[in-house]
Amino acid sequence: MATNAVDETEATKATTDEKAVDTTESDEAPRPDVPAAADDADVPAKEQSPSGVGQGAAAVVSAALGVVSLTGSWIGTVAAARQNLVGQLETAQNAGVAQQIQAVYGDAWQTTALWGGLFALIALVVGVVTLARPAFGTPGRLQAPWIKSVAWAGVALGVIGLFLAVLKYTGILLGLPSAS
Repeated sequence: MATNAVDETEATKATTDEKAVDTTESDEAPRPDVPAAADDADVPAKEQSPSGVGQGAAAVVSAALGVVSLTGSWIGTVAAARQNLVGQLETAQNAGVAQQIQAVYGDAWQTTALWGGLFALIALVVGVVTLARPAFGTPGRLQAPWIKSVAWAGVALGVIGLFLAVLKYTGILLGLPSAS
């Protein structure tokens, strides 16, 4: 019996040693706070998510084009000067005063209005597309408030510029003087 007791004590001791070994082996298991290499594909990288830089740039471009439509552009000035020169060359010396005023100044004024209207229309389209873009993008992704504000400014300036361009072109706003 004494031999049996010694054998049982050694068996219990061996089992306890095996458990101790098992607990040391658990340190080699992957830790939950460190992702495995296979899990990296599941985590969206910062480069994969859109940052909104393009929408912000489009909003700023829309507002800038709206301002250009109101203040005038270099290309509009050059086109008006060209139209002024063409009017001077095509007007005969014996033409009436009203015809000379229209050919030299009226056509140039309308050319300026056309270029202003073109810039206003582009500002309006770019602003509307910028505002509508989130509807066609990633669901649940919100547009930054400053982008919306600047895009709305571009739309408003585009509408005002387009309205003023139509008024200038038709002669309602600052029409040509009469030749009487």
